[in-house]
Amino acid sequence: MAMPLERPLRERARRRSGDGAWTRGRTAAVLLLAALAAAAVFVAGETARRFAAESLLAEARARVPSAVSALRGKLEKQRALPLILREDPAVAAAIQTRDPARLAAVDAKLERLARATRAAVIYILDASGTAVAASNYREPTSFVGSDYAFRDYYRAALASGAAEQYALGTVSGRPGVYFSARIDRDDRPGFGVVVVKVELDAVEDDWRHGGQPVFVADERGIVVASSVPDWRFRTLRPIPAAEAAAIRDSMQFGAAGLAPLGIAEDADLAGFVRIGTGADESRLFAMAAGAVPGGLPGWRLHLLVPAGRELAGAAGLARLVAALVLALLGLIGFFLVRRGRLARLRREERVRAAAELEGRVAERTADLASANRRLTGEIAEREKAEARVVALRDDLAQANRLATLGQVTAGVAHEINQPLAAIRTYAENAHSFLARGDAERADGNLEKVVGLTDRIAAITDTLRDFSRRGKGAIEPLAVEGIVDGALLILNSRIRESGVALERRSTGGAATIMGGRIRLEQVLVNLVRNALEALEGRSDGHVAIDVANADGEVRITVSDDGPGIPAEIRPVLFTPFRTSKAQGTGLGLVISADIVTELGGTLAAAERPGGGTVFTIRLPSIAP
Repeated sequence: MAMPLERPLRERARRRSGDGAWTRGRTAAVLLLAALAAAAVFVAGETARRFAAESLLAEARARVPSAVSALRGKLEKQRALPLILREDPAVAAAIQTRDPARLAAVDAKLERLARATRAAVIYILDASGTAVAASNYREPTSFVGSDYAFRDYYRAALASGAAEQYALGTVSGRPGVYFSARIDRDDRPGFGVVVVKVELDAVEDDWRHGGQPVFVADERGIVVASSVPDWRFRTLRPIPAAEAAAIRDSMQFGAAGLAPLGIAEDADLAGFVRIGTGADESRLFAMAAGAVPGGLPGWRLHLLVPAGRELAGAAGLARLVAALVLALLGLIGFFLVRRGRLARLRREERVRAAAELEGRVAERTADLASANRRLTGEIAEREKAEARVVALRDDLAQANRLATLGQVTAGVAHEINQPLAAIRTYAENAHSFLARGDAERADGNLEKVVGLTDRIAAITDTLRDFSRRGKGAIEPLAVEGIVDGALLILNSRIRESGVALERRSTGGAATIMGGRIRLEQVLVNLVRNALEALEGRSDGHVAIDVANADGEVRITVSDDGPGIPAEIRPVLFTPFRTSKAQGTGLGLVISADIVTELGGTLAAAERPGGGTVFTIRLPSIAP
């Protein structure tokens, strides 16, 4: 009794042991995947940060030429002005004579030039370095009378003819670039110096509106122009005390402390700098630098693009996207695993269901095969029936033509007998003429015999074509030729009836596509019906009208007979329905089918004043 109980217990124990091992393996796999996911998120953030850094550096490099161009344009515009003014005789005369009127005229001239060129100030120094005329002579801070002999731009201009210097104004307290040029006279070189001061406020404003910090440093690393006012006269590197003292003694930067700007290269990203101290990301910038053509020697322009928030945002966004993608992949993996387990549970059920389904499919396939065979047989029978219908319709059309020929045979025989009798007479006369030696009259009789035989041939050819089985070739046909053929067949019948037949045509020659035999059959049927409707009347009238207009040919056959009985009109084109004692009820049906096959219509209507009108409508073609 113990054995049956022990086996299930052992099975459950093995399953629990297996489940425990699977759980431990799953936990290890989850931890490994979590570690890999964290690493992937970190790598994604760093990669995005690097790409964003490259983009910011490219942006900084792209903006440098524009900033350099603004500064260069400002300087180049003023550089030539002192070289031009030193050649002005009025300037030299004012220095030499110190005449108040001449000095006042020079002051006014310099004022106009400064306003026109937007120079900060233009002034004239004599040989001792004292300003004798200036564009700001009207202002409280006028340079007139000030001594500038200590300025490098004055001493260098006297020594070499021209000079340039950046310095802080001693009177105005405003920095700028000084362009100077020596005034020479033939008898006295170094007669004076022309000085033009250019302030860079407008350029700095343009940089400031650009949104990125921009500054220019000289060869010693001192900031001489900046879109950030607090950075002016700061240094990119610490200046030794002795060098700083010498700079202050030169008065170039006034009493500026020349404190370091606190700019340092970022330890992680090449091309990036941090300004100031601390780990605040707002201190991180992408920096690009470039020389200033046309600037003072050693000048370099630096452009900064704020990078801290942009890099942090790019890295954060990349990490978020990576985390979402990994989470999505994790969910997909979870559902895939779950689906796999469910698939394993359903596999046996599917196998059983598949076996049952195979049996049902086999049974259903047999039923479908049987039904398909029946359907194939029915289709074959239908095709045979349709073929029989087509053959029967052709037989009916042939029978209709032969019946028509039977009805006109007597008249045709009369048509042939008349020329035959005439041929006999002409032949006998020709024999007599030849016996008398009258060859000319014999030849005339023989020519008449030939004409009569041609007439008999035309009648027999028309009858042979009309009785031929088949639809005939579809080809362009002249409508008048079809009418001629039909009337030739019925010619004897028309004469015997005594009916007046009238042919009319409007719209020019009409051409259609069709088979001659079948169209002649239609016209023979319609004209014969009209003649039968007028049977017994010698004053009857039949008209055949052909009209060609608007791309359509209308052939109308009308008579002034009693018309179609009211009970026959609804079934006029129904097989075997007729009001004639000897009629088959097939003529109009066959005629309508022929016209329809050729793309046209056949219709019947009452004729105004009594009688019937049949109208055939067919598409016309170019002759």
